[in-house]
Amino acid sequence: MNDDKILHFHFDFLSPFGYLASLRIDELADKYQRECEWHPMLLGVTVLKIMGLPPIAELPLKGPYIRNDAARYMRRHNIVLGRALGSPQINPLLPARIICWLKLTTPSLAHRLAKDLYRAHWGLDQDISKIEIVSSLLNNHNIDQKSVLDALDNGAASKALRDEVDESVANGVFGSPTIRIGTELFFGLEKLEVVDDWLRLGGW
Repeated sequence: MNDDKILHFHFDFLSPFGYLASLRIDELADKYQRECEWHPMLLGVTVLKIMGLPPIAELPLKGPYIRNDAARYMRRHNIVLGRALGSPQINPLLPARIICWLKLTTPSLAHRLAKDLYRAHWGLDQDISKIEIVSSLLNNHNIDQKSVLDALDNGAASKALRDEVDESVANGVFGSPTIRIGTELFFGLEKLEVVDDWLRLGGW
């Protein structure tokens, strides 16, 4: 499919705003008969290392604002998180590595597993940095755990994530969520409505 016809959804499993966007992005793609590709990224690379900024939630003034903004969005859309905003962050490397490796081997499974991992973390407050939690979800999708563990052990999954993050950075992605259509980037949960208009009008 022509890349301009694909919605590229970039997210970090750490990001509650990414999770909230994930609840709507596939429906938005379907509305305009577009394919949606999910791309794990790492805010620890883009925000902390490349941009040299602290986590947004820790910024004076802006931190309290975004927490209130998230709560306001959830009230509007009748969403309840299982994991409280401001909870200690997990290490996102394990789920991100697995998804990136599956994208190379079984993309359709990668998409579905990513949705379930995101829901497990933010919707059900499960620690998806723990292999036993991830293993349960792998079983639900009949994914061969030995192949996944081998990819984690031999570095293939790590390389898949590095390549994915490098490609995201090369495309200008820095935050979660970001939606890319061709060369156009739309950063932030509130941009879903803008993306809807962009697709409806064919851009501007």
